[in-house]
Amino acid sequence: MNKERIKEIDEIAQAIYIINRHAKTALNPKELYDMKKQAINRLLENHIAEKVGLHFSEQPKLSRQHSTLLVQVGDYYFHIPPKKEDFKKVKHLGNLDQNYRNPKTKMSLRHAKKIICSYLDIPFPKERKSNSSYFTPSSLGKWNYSYYKKNHRR
Repeated sequence: MNKERIKEIDEIAQAIYIINRHAKTALNPKELYDMKKQAINRLLENHIAEKVGLHFSEQPKLSRQHSTLLVQVGDYYFHIPPKKEDFKKVKHLGNLDQNYRNPKTKMSLRHAKKIICSYLDIPFPKERKSNSSYFTPSSLGKWNYSYYKKNHRR
């Protein structure tokens, strides 16, 4: 692989890392987790990402143990829900291994979303400025020229 391609893959991995980190604390994380999953699935389809193995989840659902698929993208590792065939084809690694740590990354969530939207060929939503009903534009610093002209003529 050439250096540009490696840099692009690393940038995508960093973006997925940032999206995943924000999803863990978001009030409505579904959109972020969906974006992460779509990007990783595309990387797997293109043979850019590699399935490392299955881990038992740290948070069992309804007190039942379940597994997650560990995927490597460049120097980054991510967990996604496994497919049925993954249980047959991918080795189970047992409990979550703390040795799989991601490098520290700094990137804004907005920039990370732009990178992933570009990679997935989906349009990046334009920011909407919400006009809150509580917002009143300030008149501070504005002259009322009609008043000024009427009352200050010579």
